[in-house]
Amino acid sequence: MEKESELGLNRDEVAFYYALAENESAVRELGDAILKKIAVEITKKLRNSTTVDWQKRESVRAKLRILVRRTLRRYKYPPDKQKAAMELVMKQAEVMADEWSR
Repeated sequence: MEKESELGLNRDEVAFYYALAENESAVRELGDAILKKIAVEITKKLRNSTTVDWQKRESVRAKLRILVRRTLRRYKYPPDKQKAAMELVMKQAEVMADEWSR
């Protein structure tokens, strides 16, 4: 995919990058480089924390949401947009989880 090489991210990271970049104020405030860092970190954390049945277990989902929320806060992602970004990230993670658990 052209965009992956253009951004310097892998396919999973690109998906999270777009979820985070959905918020224009985050793009303006944080910039492209920070959004890439967040995408890479979230990808790594979620990939390392997902289990085969994580989508069915609310306790695991809650833990993953906390990981994402803490990462967004650490990078000072705009607080007013954190909830929407987190929901998008979790949706992306659900799509990728089957692949990760293989």
